[in-house]
Amino acid sequence: MEYAAPTKCSVCGAELRITRLTCPNCESEITGNFSPCRYSSLNDRQKLFLDTFLKCRGNIKEVERTMSLSYPTIKNMLEELLAALFPQDPPAPDQPDREEVLTLLEKKKITAGEAVKLLSRE
Repeated sequence: MEYAAPTKCSVCGAELRITRLTCPNCESEITGNFSPCRYSSLNDRQKLFLDTFLKCRGNIKEVERTMSLSYPTIKNMLEELLAALFPQDPPAPDQPDREEVLTLLEKKKITAGEAVKLLSRE
């Protein structure tokens, strides 16, 4: 029986590194310091979702049918998967429109400098 490799240290929670690989056929061993694949840190639910999503070729309706789950649940699972795979990518902040910026400025919730920065991004 094979088990999924742990990805986090049970003592301190740091990411584990792969240091030895073994060939099951000839028993050759390679040692070094290898980074695990980003997919190895996914939990079982995320792996199941990813497999299903790919088998369904990204068709959300087909994923809903296959997993017998609602559209909002599937969308939440997709967002959770993306966050797990790409944690360094911060979610895109909602860009306030011109009126919102002026309202915030008028209510003194932002400074004039902040307003200029927000308006210049439009």
